[in-house]
Amino acid sequence: MASRSTESCISMTDSTTVNPDSSGCAIADYAEILAVRHGETSWNADGRIQGHLDVELNDIGRQQAAAVADRISKEMPISAVYSSDLKRATETAHIIASTCGVPEVITDPELRERHLGDLQGLVLREAAELKPDAYLASLSPRTDQEIPGGGESFDQLYGRCTSSLQKIGNKHTAACFTGERVVVVTHGGVIRAFHKRSAPTENLPGKIQNVSLNIFRLAGEEWMINTWGDTSHVSKTGYLETAFGGDKTSG
Repeated sequence: MASRSTESCISMTDSTTVNPDSSGCAIADYAEILAVRHGETSWNADGRIQGHLDVELNDIGRQQAAAVADRISKEMPISAVYSSDLKRATETAHIIASTCGVPEVITDPELRERHLGDLQGLVLREAAELKPDAYLASLSPRTDQEIPGGGESFDQLYGRCTSSLQKIGNKHTAACFTGERVVVVTHGGVIRAFHKRSAPTENLPGKIQNVSLNIFRLAGEEWMINTWGDTSHVSKTGYLETAFGGDKTSG
């Protein structure tokens, strides 16, 4: 099994202003989205490619989910929890929702990981030999390159998941309404797409660790990154140093 690290990486931008209206009620001109990558799975630890395959959390993943849930519950109240409909995400999301007192998890298949076609289910180190066409397609710098076996291009992933988050952001931007801060539990490839939408000219600053906390603020069509790659809450459980599935392997 790969080794784990407890080091964290945080990047902050200037905060967005919240102004009171004439009644003294706070008006949020943005929705704050806490995007959390799901907890660790045995396939993450083994270097096996997941994509749309439905893999559950392992014991460490459940501990990680409890840790991020505890951290979020001690901050500003959460009004809603959204999740990819894949088990590793929904299990993480239910742990967060329960700890934060949110009665339900709203699932959305548009928040799923990228479909990786013929690579799904393979150990990465064997993929080049077993499915060379799919492997080469996954390495292509072209964002419109689909992966043989029904796999998506990055553009297809980007289109569906950013559209989903925009709808969530629009729903939770309102005056006198505590629902402007929500959790979205999803996958490494999806969070990479969120970063691209928020900072299209910037390179991704490192890998996306399991249960890392990435905070975005959506003000209409404008997306801003407030916090990136915060893993300070997993100081006891740690996370995979390889961040398998949180880099270009997706998972």
